[in-house]
Formats: sequence, structure tokens, C-alpha cells
Amino acid sequence: MKQALYISDFGLVNALGNDNKTIKANLLAGSQAGLSRRSDLLLEGDITVAGVKSELPSLADKAKHLRSRNNQLALAALSQIKTQALALINQYGKSRIAIVMGTSTSGISDGESAMAELQQQGEFPGHYHYSQQEIYNTAEFIAQELGTCGVCFTISTACSSSAKAFKTAQELIDSDMADAAIVGGVDSICAMTINGFHALSSTSQGICQPSSANRDGINIGEAAAIAIVSKQPSRVKLLAVGESSDAHHMSAPHPEGEGAVAAMQSALAQAKFAATDVDYVNLHGTATPKNDAMEALAIDKVFGRQTPCSSTKGMHGHTLGAAGATEVGLCWLLLGGDDNQDNYHYAPHIWDQVVDDSMPVLNLTTLGQRKPSPIRSCLSNSFAFGGNNVSVLLGLS
Repeated sequence: MKQALYISDFGLVNALGNDNKTIKANLLAGSQAGLSRRSDLLLEGDITVAGVKSELPSLADKAKHLRSRNNQLALAALSQIKTQALALINQYGKSRIAIVMGTSTSGISDGESAMAELQQQGEFPGHYHYSQQEIYNTAEFIAQELGTCGVCFTISTACSSSAKAFKTAQELIDSDMADAAIVGGVDSICAMTINGFHALSSTSQGICQPSSANRDGINIGEAAAIAIVSKQPSRVKLLAVGESSDAHHMSAPHPEGEGAVAAMQSALAQAKFAATDVDYVNLHGTATPKNDAMEALAIDKVFGRQTPCSSTKGMHGHTLGAAGATEVGLCWLLLGGDDNQDNYHYAPHIWDQVVDDSMPVLNLTTLGQRKPSPIRSCLSNSFAFGGNNVSVLLGLS
């Protein structure tokens, strides 16, 4: 029998800010200040990305193989929830807290800079260790920071990685393999990923325009988003996580959104929700031509054109393996998970407002838009390469 699970705390770091208060304020203000042009990433030319500009904590006192930008981001987010996490460890025991993280790039950026030095100087820098770029690295780092010895691993399913982490945490707790879980995702900007997406003609020439007729691709971002999921009652409940795998294409979504529809419908069915019970949908909304067209069709099929929805990627970029947890975290903030009881505001859809008449016209939110009554439920979509789809449903308890 499935147990009621709650998200009691969230640590967030992304281009909108490095704490919940700042991120929520900038989100509701529609800020794009975190997006900037960089000339050191593409093989030719410059590109707009959403980087974390604030100073990150030092890892000088950590083991060499754990000193990566990914883990600096992770520590910045983890520090926001560490007190509560340690209290849970004290209550349940260090073997009963699972660590489930998602990533796609891990510490590749550190490997890139080390390789550049090898080419220039003839040897790797002294601070470099190959394990910095292993997929498991950040999960190991968090376990060491908290002193846990329970289930600990990383999920890497591209852009759905950290959304799937919530499903896995749910399953671990339901099967009595853990009493609580530290769940989330971390990804740092690296040139390999940016050049890969650029080769697929999937990067924007400027700031991305989700849902627009002028959309031309993504802005890569970086982020850390780490949550506490447990059986202890809290304001925000993890109602359901729907998954599907349509395996339509290695890098393109199913054109009719079959997998996306299946994931959303699965989440609704698990929660015993009607589509009209969902107050807001956070779109995957990458601003690539195929994704946005597919998702519009899928939303129209499941929700119609009345449910308010938005893509927030025009403000914090597409954070890849951290995207799912980042956007679940934004929904958590909209529901007042940060103990701010003002849960009337929708996250705005920031774009050029040029409607694409070739796809369903969704009920996209506007800057400053409020719901007359409190927002009580949010669904967050994450759709990945290979047709891997996840929809996370949150609600007030």
C-alpha cells in the first residue's frame, strides 16, 4: 500500500538565484537577468546560457575526486536543507535515508578544463581526478556530507533524470528500503553538451522563446535542486509521479505526444485526480520546434486549453539532468512550500507572445497573473531523449 509522502524542504540554486526567497521573487518578476552570452563554449561563435553567477562554496577540504563544480552547486543547495536532513538522520538512522540524484553532465566541465591544460602544459592539473566526472560522484558527495550509509545512487536519463528521482524515492520508501530520501538533481554547464545540442540545431540564437512561432531552440542552464521526501506531514504532498517510455526516437519526441500524454494521465490516475483538479502545469517547454508542438498537443488532449500553464526555461534555462527537480522545486515554491502563504501567483510564461497557429493555443500565464483562490496543485513535466517522460504532481496537504 502506497504511503502519503511529503516534500518538507527544498534547496535551490540556479540562474534565478541561490536561495528560495530570491528565486521565487525573480521567478514571479519574470527575470531573465541570469541569461548571458558566452564565447568560451561553442567551437565557433558565442551562445546564450543561464549560468549561476553567485560565488559557490569551496571544496578545498574535500577529497580530490569530489572537488567539482557540480558538487559546489550541490553543496550550495544541500546547505539550505542540511539541518532538517540531519534531524531525519538522527530520527531514523543513517542507513534509512536514501540518496537519489539525477544528472546528465556530472563533472564533465572539470574534465574539459583539465584536458585543455593537458594539451597546453603536457600534464593534467594537480587538482584533477577522473572520478570528478563520474555519474555517481554527486550522490556519493551528498552521502558523505550527511554521513548516510543507506541506498545511494544516481539516475541519468537525460532531461528527465531528476524528475525520475522522485519516483524512485517514492518506490524506495513504499518498499521499506528507506524512511526518507534526499532527492534532486545537479548539472553544470559544459561545452560538450552545448556543442552537441548545437550540432542538432537545437540551441537558440538568442534568448529562447517557448511556444512562440519564432522559437528556435534552447538556452542551456546549470542548477542544483535538492529536496527532502518523507512520510512526515508537511505543507506540500508528493501526490504522484507518472512515467512512460515511448522510445519513438533517439533525440526527437513522438510528434503526437503519446508518451507525454501517458505520463500525465498516469500521474492523474495515481492521485485519483481529474484534469480539472490541477491548478497549474509547468511545461517542459524547451522552445525547440518539435518539443513545444508535441507538448501543446499533449496538454490539449489531457487538459484542454483552460488550465493555466507556463514554461519557466526562458528565465533559468534548460538545466538538463537538474531540470525536473528544479521545476518541481519552483512548483513547491508556488504552493508555499517555503512557508510563504501567498500561493496565489502563477509562474509567468516569458516569451515574445508571437502565437504559433499551427499548434493548440494553450492558456499561457502572464506576468503578475494571480489565481482568485489559492493554487492547490501543480503538475511538472519533464520529457527526455529516447522518449523518456515524467510528470510529477504536487498538492497541498
